Amino acid sequence: MLSIITFVGFTALVAIIAWYATRKTDETSADGFYLAGRSLGALTIAGSLLLTNLSAEQIVGLNGSAFKEGLMVMAWETLAAIAIIFGALFLLPKYMSSGITTVPEFIETRFDKQTKAMLSLLFLIAYAIVLLPTILYSGSLAFSTMFDLPELFGLSENAVIWICVWSIGIIGVIYAIFGGLKAVAVSDLINAIGLLVGGLLIPVFGLLLIGDGSVSEGLSILWNSNPEKFDMRGEVDSSIPFGTLFTGMMLAQIYYWGTNQSILQRVFAAKSLKEGQKGMLLAAFVKFIIPIVVVLPGIIAWHVFDGNLENADQAYPALVKKVLPTAFIGFFAAVLFGAVLSSFNSLLNSSATLFGFDLYKQYFNREATEKQTVKAGKRFGLIVAAVSMLIAPFIANAPDGLFSYIQQSLGSLSVPILAVVLVGVYTKKVPAVGAKIVLSVGVILYLVSLIFLEPYFRGAAEAQAIADGITNASQLNIIKAEAYPHYLHVMGILFVFNIIVMLIAGKLKPKKDEYIPKQTDIIDITPWKHAITVSIIIAILVLATYFVF
Repeated sequence: MLSIITFVGFTALVAIIAWYATRKTDETSADGFYLAGRSLGALTIAGSLLLTNLSAEQIVGLNGSAFKEGLMVMAWETLAAIAIIFGALFLLPKYMSSGITTVPEFIETRFDKQTKAMLSLLFLIAYAIVLLPTILYSGSLAFSTMFDLPELFGLSENAVIWICVWSIGIIGVIYAIFGGLKAVAVSDLINAIGLLVGGLLIPVFGLLLIGDGSVSEGLSILWNSNPEKFDMRGEVDSSIPFGTLFTGMMLAQIYYWGTNQSILQRVFAAKSLKEGQKGMLLAAFVKFIIPIVVVLPGIIAWHVFDGNLENADQAYPALVKKVLPTAFIGFFAAVLFGAVLSSFNSLLNSSATLFGFDLYKQYFNREATEKQTVKAGKRFGLIVAAVSMLIAPFIANAPDGLFSYIQQSLGSLSVPILAVVLVGVYTKKVPAVGAKIVLSVGVILYLVSLIFLEPYFRGAAEAQAIADGITNASQLNIIKAEAYPHYLHVMGILFVFNIIVMLIAGKLKPKKDEYIPKQTDIIDITPWKHAITVSIIIAILVLATYFVF
């Protein structure tokens, strides 16, 4: 009962603070609803970026991966810091100098309206089918496990997941659709602080349990008892073979932190380029230490539960339930709930933005006023929310775990989108036809690889190996892994292919009117003078982790 009281109390407190902070923002205007009136400072931006990213699917999914494979999965976090640096130094100045509201808006000025519409549609598909459902499912799984809801309600786990999904989804809709970006960003900042504090407590309590009251002893026992879990170099049959760090892994990170609308919308709402860069680099530094929250607990859970959990994605919530004092469970659940809402309503807000700005005015009502555009975006957000709530419970059937499902699914969209944006930013004569080919053919090629070619070649290799008398499971896994490139390598190959296609299009049919970036006077676009120095320090810290482990 105490945990439920603290959960409700903290959740209500955050909602009241968010309402108070946003009561004077004009949410009927586009800048007010979508960009918080371009009023966000570095600290709020950093908090919002981290909470948009660090939701239950990240905490639950990555800790689940760490439970199975160990420390090597922290590459998803440490390399993110490098991608954020790239975005802050090389992409953000290009975006903000043109005063854009969405990434597809930039694509329109660089290519044409049809290319922008295609890009917006891909973003919306990614949000509705992949990201929003995984956020809802992972949050629901966490709450179901932490509070033992199936036993509490006398229902099956599947029924509880459905109830949680729709409960979280409806509350998220209220925040995002009716509150606008500023309500999202303010609540993000509060929950970011709570999540970091609460998130750091979990490994501390876990190590205290292992070390019988001593954190250092607990870490020593964990390290000596499970040395294989602290190997950063992924083998060929792991989820992250070491070579993939230099191919698709880095591309996935740059796509997410440099072109993803739901992330960049927080930065576009900055008071100035300087504040945007400071916010991104502060987030990059925190990402460097985030593995303590999203990876270490998974390894601790492996030790505590002797590797015996029915579902690896239950590792984190099961550990929280076991090691956290009852009084803290409600607070931490509230913070985790805030993180789930943050990612969910951030994506909903971005969906409303993309539809309102990039599709509604172009294809449905060319004469729409700002108020009509915002209203249409809100209605579309409701549809996206409903679709995601219907899909979410079925993610329990994903064969390779939650986090792998997210990354593999997004690969079909991230590679062509990143190629189009980078070529758009750094060339002036590549035509729209090149971008359209990549945004259609690039997606299809990845899906053919993932759905047809990979299962065929790996299945054939396994069948041949068994026919040759090989029965050892480890040997079979290696044979299957070597039979076809890892999906992250496929992303790297297709990225190069997409870039070449666009450059060839630029040679064969160059734009008649050379692209000239527009300049805005809406905000100050003077870069932060310490940006490069801070970036180098963060990059050195990231590289140091690979020398240590």
